[in-house]
This record gives sequence, C-alpha cells and structure tokens, in this order.
Amino acid sequence: MKKQVLKRKRHLAELLRQIRIEAALTQVQVSERIGEPQSYVSKYESGEQRLDLIEIEEVCKAVGIDLRTLVERYLES
Repeated sequence: MKKQVLKRKRHLAELLRQIRIEAALTQVQVSERIGEPQSYVSKYESGEQRLDLIEIEEVCKAVGIDLRTLVERYLES
C-alpha cells in the first residue's frame, strides 16, 4: 500500500508541474501569485512538500485551471 501512495504523490507533484508549464509560467511567477517563495513551488513540484486541498486550489487559480479539471486529469492518468 505504501508504494501506491508514494506513486500517487509523485503523480500529483508531476501534474502540478505540468499545469504550470502548460500555463507558460515560471516557478517564480506562480510563487508571486500565491504569495509564497519560489522554493515552495519547487518543493511541491518535486514532491518534497505536500499541499492540502486549499493550497492546491490556490495553485490552480494561479495557473488558470479549475480545481475540478485538475482532479479529473489526476484521475484519468
């Protein structure tokens, strides 16, 4: 079970990075939009930092994607 959880965490981190890149934004630009340092974005994209649902929603807003769309993409892949 632990292996599956780690795999899902990595998948979410990769998806968060992907949506930022698709929005043509840098980590610095996203960090400015969410009011956090660039290292925060780097850490959640690498899987080092976990985000709660509220934080994920803020990231979605910052990159211009609906939270529901992110969840659908997460579940589809």
